Amino acid sequence: MGQSRVVQSNGWPPRVVMRKAGGLRTLEAALIRSGLGPVAGVDEAGRGPCAGPLVVAACLPAPKAYDKLAGLDDSKKLTEAVREELYPVIVRLSLAWNVVVIPAWEIDSIGIHVANIEGMRRAVAGLGETPGYVLTDGFRVPGIPAPSLPVIGGDAAAACIAAASILAKVTRDRMMVDLDERFPGYGFAGHKGYNTPDHLAALRRLGPSDEHRRSWRNVREVEGLRPVSAVAEAADVMLSGEETPMMSDEFQDGRPDSRVATGATHAR
Repeated sequence: MGQSRVVQSNGWPPRVVMRKAGGLRTLEAALIRSGLGPVAGVDEAGRGPCAGPLVVAACLPAPKAYDKLAGLDDSKKLTEAVREELYPVIVRLSLAWNVVVIPAWEIDSIGIHVANIEGMRRAVAGLGETPGYVLTDGFRVPGIPAPSLPVIGGDAAAACIAAASILAKVTRDRMMVDLDERFPGYGFAGHKGYNTPDHLAALRRLGPSDEHRRSWRNVREVEGLRPVSAVAEAADVMLSGEETPMMSDEFQDGRPDSRVATGATHAR
């Protein structure tokens, strides 16, 4: 484990000097040693798909670095079997954890960015134990009842975010397998709602199910509806309270009809 020390300053929280350590616990260890623990991580699964829910998880790991959690990593880098193996261990060894599910209809109602922010707020609020600090994956989340810090690529940089990532990913994957039984023909168990060629072909053949997001361009096109304006995506960001808008991958190409996941291997 690396070492850390607090540098005196006029502000709060104190500045923490970190030295390199093995694994994903360097940042958390520095915060805990500075009296800012326990540290919770927050991450989501399902931001990019055009079908299925958004699942957000918050995890408050125990300060101890358990050997059974040595394999923690970004959920996207782990196989499904490893994620399933780690899931019950994370649940058992964490001080607290919480998973929030935001269905497709709510995503359509408030927008994916607002849904993401709101889900992270709900996940932290429902932990049952107030963290001393919260690490979020990628962008700032206003309204969390504790000091927080956005960590770019956090699920590969902080153990608490990696744990939350696995909780969210496993939960959502299991839900999509269940949805495959409820809505046969779409292949949800395989592609998990992402825009694979097989999924898009099924969408054109069968039309949207109740689990498809009507605010996504490709779903709206199948129904013969007009694309959602880019202004709506910008409004999502402003309503969420983000001072520095973090536009989704779907929006970054600047097209007014671009609210749609653009790749089958979207990050989550």
